[in-house]
Amino acid sequence: MRLSDLKEVSDNVNLDDYLSLYSIVRDNMEHPEWLGTFTKDEVIDILNNGGKIWLYYDGDIPVCSVFYIPVKNKTLRKHNVSYDEKDTGSLGPIMVRSEYVGNGLQKDMMKVLNNYVKSIGILHMFTKAHSDNIYSINNILKDGYRVVHEYESDRGPTTAFIK
Repeated sequence: MRLSDLKEVSDNVNLDDYLSLYSIVRDNMEHPEWLGTFTKDEVIDILNNGGKIWLYYDGDIPVCSVFYIPVKNKTLRKHNVSYDEKDTGSLGPIMVRSEYVGNGLQKDMMKVLNNYVKSIGILHMFTKAHSDNIYSINNILKDGYRVVHEYESDRGPTTAFIK
């Protein structure tokens, strides 16, 4: 199954479906702390301040999602990034339902996000991943990101990247 086989919703995303997918993915992860958590209010706040979600369905089943999040200079500086927030965005959570893992959906969603950020004038992208999340780190590096900071967070060893 490819991303193109799924139905994309990126405007007026059903937040209940998004949060349901978030819970399903997190509950089925060996290390759920790698994903972190967002409340519905936090997601709404991010969306109201320039964020964007792509949610993909197989029929009526939410399968995967990617989240664009605006980033603040304070966060960039904390991670040794000198780019300005008006030129830089953040690759937020990428989720794939466990039964769909292994189809390249994460990489495909990163391409969708890359096209979007170019269209809105974003020049650089920032993201973080748990340092043991090798699959995501490999996809991040293959997408052109480079490591800028490694540190210990409340979720364990974390690697920050910039592209």
